[in-house]
Amino acid sequence: MSFPTLREHPRASDDTVAVTVPAAGRRRRARLEGSPWVAAAFAAPLVIYLIVFYLWPLVRSIDLSIHDYTVRAFVQGDAAFVGLDNYVAVISSPTFAPALANTAIFVVVSLVFQYAIGLGLAVFFRSHFPLSGLLRGLFLVPWLLPLIVSGSTWSWMLNSDNGIINSVLGAFGIGQINWLTSPDTAMTAVIIANIWLGIPFNLVILYSGLQNIPIDLYEAASLDGAGPWRQFWSITFPLLRPVSAITLLLGLVYTLKVVDIIWIMTRGGPADATTTLAIWSYREAFGTGQPDLSPAAAVGNVLIVIALVFGLVYLRAQRRQENS
Repeated sequence: MSFPTLREHPRASDDTVAVTVPAAGRRRRARLEGSPWVAAAFAAPLVIYLIVFYLWPLVRSIDLSIHDYTVRAFVQGDAAFVGLDNYVAVISSPTFAPALANTAIFVVVSLVFQYAIGLGLAVFFRSHFPLSGLLRGLFLVPWLLPLIVSGSTWSWMLNSDNGIINSVLGAFGIGQINWLTSPDTAMTAVIIANIWLGIPFNLVILYSGLQNIPIDLYEAASLDGAGPWRQFWSITFPLLRPVSAITLLLGLVYTLKVVDIIWIMTRGGPADATTTLAIWSYREAFGTGQPDLSPAAAVGNVLIVIALVFGLVYLRAQRRQENS
């Protein structure tokens, strides 16, 4: 029996053997490559992942919000259907308006300062100098620490009686500030801690975006007499706009759902001064010892809608920019 798959190529040297694939094998491989079943097999892991970790939790959250789930009903599965009653109760609650305002303040102020400081540091580190890599790595420390460690550290630093912040301010003649126990300063305290946590993310993303801007543009602008400030506003900032947009969008989605740092530092107090929608949802579900799961899910879904609206606005603006 002879095997036609190997034959000596007539133009090859004596040490070279060419491999010839049979016509039947080529046709079989072409059918497999064009088969929808092959494409489905490659897409199946991603689809399963999205269903299990995204679609199913979202469906369960909606189901929680339109039923009256107690702990007993959650275990037995016989929760009564209430429709949109939980959403009506949440929106008409006296906590809703302050929580929405606190969420807006917390998100906007955090994003502005995180982006501004992160961009300033990214521009600073763009000009390489000795130990720049080490210093850039040190700025990632807040990002690497567990949030419970970060929150506890800031709680100690901002302690009214023996915190280091008040000790430093006292050295300059500034009296004691009740950072975490006064409704007037508690929001400022948690915003400062959250800004510190978010700077590394903005630094990393914006620094990566700066690496894609050609250095020739800066050299040409310098020859034309443009100083560093003019170069920033005419070159850096416009060309960094797509990266800035996605950085702010991701920062918005993350900051909307911040719970841990606020809960560790103030638990939403004092007098609900730091109660955001995320804190309100967490407190309803886990913070009182008597879980109220359905209103908590309703508040969480309101947050999802807010994040979705901003995401759609971003995608529309991005598409319009690409078309123009």
